[in-house]
Order: sequence, then structure tokens, then C-alpha cells
Amino acid sequence: MKVLLISMPLGALGRQALGLSLLKPLLRGRGHQCDVKYLTFPFAELAGYGNYRWLHEDAPYTAFAGDWAFTEALYGPNPSADAAYATEILKNTWRLSEEDVQRVFTVRAAAGPFIDWCLQAINWSAYDAVGFTSTFEQNIASLALARRLKHAFPHLITIFGGANWEGEMGLELHRQFDFVDYVCGGEAEISFPALLDRLAARRPVHDIAGVVFRHCGQSFCTGGPDRLENLDELPEPDYSDYFLDLNASTIAAEVTPALLFESARGCWWGQKSHCTFCGLNGEGMAFRSKTGRRALRELKSLAQQWPTPMVAAVDNILDMSYFKEFLPALAKEELGLEIFYEVKANLTRRHLRLLKEAGVGRIQPGIESMSDHVLQLMRKGTTALQNIQLLKWCRDYGIHADWNLLYGFPGETREDYRQMLELLPAIRHLAPPTSCGPLRLDRFSPYHADPARWGLRNLRPLAAYRHLYPAAGEALSRIAYYFDFDYAPGEDPQEFSLEVRQYCEQWRAAPSSGSLTAVRRPDGSLGLLDSRSNRAVNGEILDGLDQRIYEFCDAAHTPAGIARHTGASEQRVRAFLDRALAQRLMITDGLRYLSLAQATRPLRREWEEQAVRPTPFPLVSISATPELGQHAHC
Repeated sequence: MKVLLISMPLGALGRQALGLSLLKPLLRGRGHQCDVKYLTFPFAELAGYGNYRWLHEDAPYTAFAGDWAFTEALYGPNPSADAAYATEILKNTWRLSEEDVQRVFTVRAAAGPFIDWCLQAINWSAYDAVGFTSTFEQNIASLALARRLKHAFPHLITIFGGANWEGEMGLELHRQFDFVDYVCGGEAEISFPALLDRLAARRPVHDIAGVVFRHCGQSFCTGGPDRLENLDELPEPDYSDYFLDLNASTIAAEVTPALLFESARGCWWGQKSHCTFCGLNGEGMAFRSKTGRRALRELKSLAQQWPTPMVAAVDNILDMSYFKEFLPALAKEELGLEIFYEVKANLTRRHLRLLKEAGVGRIQPGIESMSDHVLQLMRKGTTALQNIQLLKWCRDYGIHADWNLLYGFPGETREDYRQMLELLPAIRHLAPPTSCGPLRLDRFSPYHADPARWGLRNLRPLAAYRHLYPAAGEALSRIAYYFDFDYAPGEDPQEFSLEVRQYCEQWRAAPSSGSLTAVRRPDGSLGLLDSRSNRAVNGEILDGLDQRIYEFCDAAHTPAGIARHTGASEQRVRAFLDRALAQRLMITDGLRYLSLAQATRPLRREWEEQAVRPTPFPLVSISATPELGQHAHC
């Protein structure tokens, strides 16, 4: 068979469609002809690059404005429905300015002509099947083109996949849109080639795991897909179509591409403790990773083929075994790459040094709160002090850490936010949160699976879904990925989180607030240079026992652990800790103590080599101190 795989608007202009890039070599290996087309670029040209980028990156994504822009192309004109969407979603819910509302309508005006252009620009008669990948706001555009194609070229077999079609979402969408022939939900490296094999041979498909098909007008699902257990069996992704379409575009100079790199699937932490709000991985949490050698070989090959230094690992979490082989080997290669990875916040100084040496200059460590209690509600498995420790070390090594402060988790208390508000000024010199926003309830999360258990009520699809799909009631709930909900009576996270949210917005607006730096003095003592706006003193010189305590607490420790390490009495240790807390040179969660000063370069390796295993961070609540309160995070 000859198949065309398509990435539709509003796919990211700077990122390849990894799934399509893997399917292409797999299909060709099975004897099928396969092309890939990025129709994102011509639509960005037509709608305007600035409008496309704004809609994709800056517009509120749960308004689904990118999807809504194609509703007229899919369903036909409906002025009253358009006005209702603009009023309810864009203006009343998201309070967009008239200028931004007009930008949405400008993009909407380009959608219909774009679909017309697609039908003329491609020789559809040359293909037997067309496959659409749909993630985030690609669904309505993909459906609009599929509908027109099925009408104009009845021979074309239409196949959908991607995150928007996983599980019962794919089954219900298949029911709603009869021009969709098949769905390959979830990981499709096994199911999609098998489906094409059967179609080419005109054989039944009902026993291929992970496929939705139609029989006698009814939609049937064969269950979850088979998954590859050995990721080394995956081919290297073929990004040639992406760069061909990008370079042929008039907006090529505006786009800075990042190479997508996959070294693992699933989440090893989620296998142990599924974070309550996490809807990633859909129906496949099982963690699998490529061997270090295979991952390195693939990354080197991609970097040699495609001229961009930016690399974004798509893994949900970095395999900790990569610190033994993959990262040290990558550092030796000196590829000059700027790599992004998602990690867990339980890293050590040595881990961060290895990341930096390997070219990993940006991480997302899963930090979503600075309250121990809230982190426990999330089931994150970390604490606030652990999060702060990581942020401090990231700044030492020049690694940018993207972190968020989320609020609105059922079970939060006013006290959680009072204590957090007392903590945040002590770390104002560190990187501010990338964003501060409310809990989002996603499909596949524990909150969605059993809302009553968590005290959540009246689960319902986000209001914008009503403006995207003709379905209603349970059918719309089966299509939706994001949901609104109500809290139990008496819970009001908007009210008691307000001051923390305001503080974070001010922090983000003015992130630089001086520094607290540790330097080794010529006589061997430790100098602390404090230029923070809320400093108690301009500087401090530590020697003797006080110096040993402060340096030991570069990683968090308990007073008892500090006393054992230094040989001093716990009473003497606590006397220094109290003074350091009063000067905001250290922070505590009531159990452990952490020095806040960042190390200069000569000190970093010294503290790495002298590091003693820190006191383990417990996963249970800890008593709060009156000064800084109880904190946690993961």
C-alpha cells in the first residue's frame, strides 16, 4: 500500500511528529510506500506566522482556539455558535482582549481556504490510505480534511492516531465521525503496520490489538495495543520530511527547530506511585528505556544529520541508570548540543554535574509545590526542601530548571499556603516558577479514574468541548481529555492560595533579587556574600565548627546527623542553626536543615567529593517550625 502520513495545524512548527517519523521506516521495512507531510507550515504562511505562533504558544490552550478555528471547515457555517464561543470562552472565561479575539477569527478565516488548498496541492489519487496524527489542537483540522478527502476520494482509507485518539476517546470519535475508517490508539508501532498489511491483503483486522474498526455500522475496539518491550528494536526516526517541508516554507527563517529524541517510555516513578493529577502515558505506565549505547548512537546520528543544536528528549522521566553509562559517554563526545530532559527532583550534585557535562542545560524536575502536605496529596514522593536543594544546585551548575507552582488539590489547607508564603522569600534569589496555575484534571489520572475517592464532584468536560463536537452527555465525556469539577463544600483554593499566587507573579515579573554566594577564603574559612534585598547581613565569615556545619548542610541533614558528622553536641549544633535561620542563610522543614548559599566553581567539586549521604527525605508529614513552616515537593 501507499500511505501518506500527515501532521496538521496546530502542530508545533519547531518540533517533528515523532510518531510519524518512526512509522515511516517501519512501514517501508514491511514493503509499504510511505510519505510524510507537514501541513503546519503552509497554514502558518496563510494565517500569518505571528498569528499561528500566538495561537499555539500564548493563547490559553484549554480554550481550544486552534481547534475551534477549523469547526466551520468541518461542520459548515454557524454564526450563532461562533458568537456563543467567542462570548462564553474567549471573552467571559479567558477575558481575551478584542485584539486577541480578532486574531482567533483571523486564523478561523484562513481555515476554509487552507482545506481547499490541501485538496488541490497533493495528488491524493496516488495514495491508498492517509494517516492523521492528532495531539493537542490538531483534531478538528484533521477531521475537516479527512471529511473532504473521503467525499472527493472515496477510495482513500482514513486512519487516525495520536494522544487525542487513545482509549475510549478514539472509540467515541470513531462513532461520531463516519468518514474515519480506522483508529490505532496508543503506541502504534505494532498495530499500524499490521493494519496496513491486512488491508493490503484484504484480510480482517478484528484480531489486531489496539485497533478501532467499523462493522455493520457499529464501532468496535480490539482493546489496548501491544507495546514494544525492547525499545532498541525501534528504528531511528526519519526527520527528512520535516526538514524538507520546513526549508521549503517561506517562514523557515522564523522557526528554530529542536530535534526530538526518545530514550524511554512510561514512568518509573508512576509505576511505584502514580501522581494523582498526572494523565500522561494513557493506558501504558510501564517504564522501558533504550540501552545507553543505542541511545547514544541514535543521538549522535540525529545530530550529524540535522543542523540544529537544540535537542528535546520526549521521555516523561530520565532513566537513572543513564548516569552510569549514557551521560558520561555523551559528555566525552562533545557534540555541542543543548539538551532538555525531564527528571525527578531526587538528584545529587554529582548527577547535575554529569548532566551539565553531557550538554543537558535545561531540565523539568517535576516541581509543582513548596508544601510537604500538598506534595503528599500529589503523591510526588519528594519534599519542598528537596525541591529547593535541587533548584540551588541547578543554579550552581548553570542548568535552567523549569518548575511550576500548582494549587487547588483536594485536601489542601489554608495553613499549607500560610507556611509556603513564609518560605518563598528565603529562596527569592533562586529561579522563579515558570508558571503558577490551578489543578488541571486530566483523563487517565487517578483523579479522573475515581473522583469521589478524592472528594471531587460533578466531573464534566471543559466548556470549550461543547463548541468543538456535536456530541453531548456521556458521549462528550468520552471524547474529552480535560475536565472541570467541583470541590467539596468548604474548600476554596482560589481564596486561600491568593497571596502565594500574587507573590509568585511578582517574583516572575522581577526574578533577580540578588544572590547568596559561598567562597573559599585564602585562610580556608568560608565567606558568605549576601546581596539579597531581604538580607539580614551583607556577609558572614564562617570557620571552625560553624563552617563545617554550613558546608555539610549543602545537602539537607538533621541536627542529629550534623552532630554525628561534626562530633559536636546537638545543642551546640542547634545554636548555630538557629542563628543561620534568623539570617536567612539556611532554611528548615522542621526536621532537616539546608544551606542556601550557592557555591563558586572551586567549591563545587570540593563539595561533590566531600558529600555525605543526606538524611533521607520521608514521604510523611513533618512538623513545621514557626519561622518557615512545613514544606515539600517532588
